[in-house]
Amino acid sequence: MEARSHEAIQQDPSYQELVRRRSSLGWTLSLIMLVIYFGFILLVAYAPKFLGMRFGDGVTTIGIPIGLFVIVSAFVLTGIYVSKANSQYDALIRRIVER
Repeated sequence: MEARSHEAIQQDPSYQELVRRRSSLGWTLSLIMLVIYFGFILLVAYAPKFLGMRFGDGVTTIGIPIGLFVIVSAFVLTGIYVSKANSQYDALIRRIVER
């Protein structure tokens, strides 16, 4: 790719919109995951008795579903990003390539 065409793509308003939207979503989802993860770590550090409380007479503690929530939330947030990328970003990329 020539340097001029690279510069032309960078100046394209569709490309700038793509970069802005993708960056905004990426940072938002990353921040959400960091809050969830570090919230769990803080619970482990400062409230271990809370996480060790049992549900009823069973052996399952409150920490198990909270830990599963941390893991599942990573997959859900990844799914949100992939869904947005497939539905919105691909159309923007097609517009940029067609020009």
